[in-house]
Amino acid sequence: MTRLISFVEANLVLFVIVTAGLGLIVPEIGKFFESSIGPLLALLMLIISLTFDANDVRLVLRKPSRQLLAMVLVYGPMSIGGLLTGRLFFGSGPLAAGQTLLGTLPTDVSSPLLVLMARGNVALAAVFNAVNTALSPFIVPVLFLWLTGVQLEVPLDAIILELVLVVLVPTVLGVSLRTRFPNFFAQHDAAYAGLGSILYLLILLAVVGPNAATIIGYGWYAFVIAGAALCLNLIGYLLGMVSLLVTTDRGEVIAYLFTVSKKEFSIAAAFVAASGLPAEIAIPAAFFAVIQMITSPIAAKILARLS
Repeated sequence: MTRLISFVEANLVLFVIVTAGLGLIVPEIGKFFESSIGPLLALLMLIISLTFDANDVRLVLRKPSRQLLAMVLVYGPMSIGGLLTGRLFFGSGPLAAGQTLLGTLPTDVSSPLLVLMARGNVALAAVFNAVNTALSPFIVPVLFLWLTGVQLEVPLDAIILELVLVVLVPTVLGVSLRTRFPNFFAQHDAAYAGLGSILYLLILLAVVGPNAATIIGYGWYAFVIAGAALCLNLIGYLLGMVSLLVTTDRGEVIAYLFTVSKKEFSIAAAFVAASGLPAEIAIPAAFFAVIQMITSPIAAKILARLS
């Protein structure tokens, strides 16, 4: 079992490509896992949180300027990037609005896993993730209204509950367990990235399968939407490099790279549905989910080799 976990982690890029293809060809498999995305993300957060303890969190919290910069990058220039790429690729209409909404979204929940695989500062990434996600119900509608003039209705209770169950509770539990039983959980450090990789693949299936018909239905234009997603994703990596202005610590820079470049796609669908907006506005986020889940392991592998 240990060898299988290590094999999946070592070859995650290949597995991601195969899994994405499988989700498109046999969408029923992904649809089977669709209702489990929340629990899978929560389990992923728990596993990643077992890699650091309360002292690591305290060290992160002593540098509030780090979190402030992450928040500014995630919600500031990335929102502008969403607006500009939306206009560049789509001009106007629902897809352009959707690309703008994508730019305003918080950090993807899986970002600490990629930071772990790239040998970065996981505790820093987890705090970035928790804070940016917690603020999203209040910041995203304001940014979207400012950029598009469209009012978003926020299912506040549902989103806050989901964030608590998916992000806060698993993170607190994992850190508490690591702090209370450090020797026991340290013995399994080599397995956490591999276990997270397996969950990552299941989440990818759960994303691709339900959206397979939509992706295929766009025909050749799907490549345009995917191109817009890739463009914004690459902008995120470029913006993450801004962190070099405030820190030369390799682990911290890696945390910024994945915090800024990855977006929590699932929130887009919730906002669009609650607001009664055209469903097509959520399409760029669905494409971005697939693109980022392919590019992130590639980036993590490259960064790990450079360490």
